[in-house]
Amino acid sequence: MKINKYYYALLCMILIFASCDDYLDVLPDNRTEIDTEDKVGQLLVSAYSQNNPNMLFEMASDNTDNMANNYLAYDRFQIQAYQWDDITEVGQDETPQNLWEGYYTALSTANTALDAIINLGNTPTLQAEKGEALMCRAYADFMLANVFCDAYSELTASKKLGLPYPTEPETTISPKYDRGTLAELYSKIDADIEEALSLIDDAAYSVPSYHFNKKAAYAFAARFNLYYQKYDKAIAYATKALGESPKSILRDWESWNNLSKNGQIQPNAYVDSNVQANFLLQSVYSLWGGIGGNYSMGDRYGHGTYISKNETIGASGPWGENLKVLYYGAFANSSLPKEVIRKIGYYFEYTDYSSGIGNAHSVYSVFNAEETLLCRAEAYALKTEYTKAVEDINTLLSVFSSTNGITLDEIKAYYSAIAYYAPTSPTVKKKFNTDFTIETGTQEPLLQCILQLRRLITLHEGLRWQDIKRYGMVIYRRTMNANMKVGEVADSLVVSDPRRAIQLPQDVITAGITANPR
Repeated sequence: MKINKYYYALLCMILIFASCDDYLDVLPDNRTEIDTEDKVGQLLVSAYSQNNPNMLFEMASDNTDNMANNYLAYDRFQIQAYQWDDITEVGQDETPQNLWEGYYTALSTANTALDAIINLGNTPTLQAEKGEALMCRAYADFMLANVFCDAYSELTASKKLGLPYPTEPETTISPKYDRGTLAELYSKIDADIEEALSLIDDAAYSVPSYHFNKKAAYAFAARFNLYYQKYDKAIAYATKALGESPKSILRDWESWNNLSKNGQIQPNAYVDSNVQANFLLQSVYSLWGGIGGNYSMGDRYGHGTYISKNETIGASGPWGENLKVLYYGAFANSSLPKEVIRKIGYYFEYTDYSSGIGNAHSVYSVFNAEETLLCRAEAYALKTEYTKAVEDINTLLSVFSSTNGITLDEIKAYYSAIAYYAPTSPTVKKKFNTDFTIETGTQEPLLQCILQLRRLITLHEGLRWQDIKRYGMVIYRRTMNANMKVGEVADSLVVSDPRRAIQLPQDVITAGITANPR
C-alpha cells in the first residue's frame, strides 16, 4: 500500500526540504499576515502536530515480541524500532525525523501565534488563544522529550541532555541551538503550563475535545508533574481534571466491551468526542491503526498471544482473572499472531482511488479520565498516601471490571506471592530500578498494581514506554517459536542503556545539534 506524502508540505508549510540544517526554522506560512484575532485562532489549529510516536513507543516497549520468520515486517522502520536500533528510515509518519519535524512545526506555529498576540496588543479577548498557544508549545516539547531524552530524575536531570525550546518565531535561516539540560527543558515546560492554565477557556472552541480545553490542560499538567516528580501538583491538577465525582465521567467499559470488535465500531466508540472520558483527541497521519490493529500488516512484530496470556489481557491481578472480570476483551483469531484491544482505528483517505493511493489516519485519546485517575493514584502511592491510592484504583475497577473492589492487604498479598518477571518465565511483576527509594512492604506492591493497570488501560497507546523508562524496568527482545513460545532471547535493555533515549534524526545531528550518547 503506497502512502502519498503530499500532506507534508501542508504540515510543514515553508519547510525547505532541500536544506538539511534548518529543522528548527519551520515557520507557518509567512505569506499570510496574522493581523486579526480570528486569524490567531485559525493559526492555532496547526499548533497540534499531525504526527504521534505511539507506534514507535509500542514497538520499543515490552508490549511487543518477534513472531519470527512465519510473518513479515511492514518496513525497515518497524524492524529498527523493535530492535532499538538508531533509526535511519525517514518515510513513515512515526519515524524520529517526522516526529521531530511535526512537533517543532507545531511549536513554531505556537510561537508565531504568541508573537501575533503581542503585536495585536495582548488584549483580554486573546487570552484564551494565548493559553492554548502556551499549552501547545509545552506539549510539543514534552512529547519530544519523551522521544529523544531520558526519563526525568531530580538527581540526574541537571546532567542529562535536554532539547532546544524556542520561544520566539525564527527570523534567520539555520539558527543555532544548544540542547541544554533536561532540568532546564522541564523547567521551561513547567513555566508554560503554569502560565497557560489560568488562561484556557472552553468557550473559545467549537469542538473542545480537539483542543486544550480545561480538562485536557489539567490532565496534561497532571501527567507532566507526575513525570517531573512533583507529586502534590500532579494530584492537584488531576483532581481539577476529574472533578468531584471521577466515576461519573469514566467511560462505560462494559457497554464498549460488548460492541463488535470487527471493523471500526469499537475504535469509533472509543474516540467519540461525546464521551466525557475523552479530554483531548488527536487526529494523525499514521499506520498504527493497521499495524497495531486486527489487520495482517507488519505481523512480524506485535502484541502476541504469549504476552497477552502471561502479562496483559489474559493475565491476572489482585482483582481476579482478567478474562473473567475485566471489560477488556481482545480481538484474536487463528490467522493473526497478535491479540489487540480495538481502541485504535485505521482510516484511509484516498487521494487517487483507482491507483489505491492515499493517506492512513488514526485518532487517539491523548488525555482521558482513566489515565488521569491512574496518574493521581500513582502520585498518591509515591507520597505514601496509600488509602487514597487504593480508592482511585477501586474507582477505576468499579467501571472497568465486575469486581467489588480490592483492599490494600489483597494488593500486598498478590504481588508479594509472585516472582519477578524473567523473559522465559514472564509475570506481571517487573523489578523497579529507580534512583529514589521505594518501600518494599507496601509501596512497591501498590505501585506494581497501578502500573499493571496503566499497562492495560494504555495498551497500544504508547505510554508503557515511558513507564519502563521512569521505573528503570529491564526489558528483552524475544523471538517466538512455531508454538508461540519463547525460542530465543536476543537482546535486553538494561537500566543504563543509552538506547532508552531515541537517537536524533541524522540530518539534525549533521546540522550541529548534539547527538544522544551511544
